[in-house]
Amino acid sequence: MKSLLWFLVGIAGGFVVAHFMNKDPRGHEILAEVDGRITEFTDRIGDAYREQEARMSGLVDDVKGAAADAVENARAAASDAVDSAADAAKKLTD
Repeated sequence: MKSLLWFLVGIAGGFVVAHFMNKDPRGHEILAEVDGRITEFTDRIGDAYREQEARMSGLVDDVKGAAADAVENARAAASDAVDSAADAAKKLTD
């Protein structure tokens, strides 16, 4: 509980310091630079995430296509096996 209190005091103190820094032109410039770097970092992370998401989406589409092809091939093989069995049964009864 004591750690939580110190954590909250630290956050509140950080806001107070940032408020006073923002009033000074030099402090305002420093905070603007930090904000710009944070924005650049988050933009890069977002771009990397979207790129990875697109790559994964392409892989998923490829796997779906391969699975559909496998199902179709299995269906065709099963159909051929049923036809062959029917022909063999017909030959036995004739």
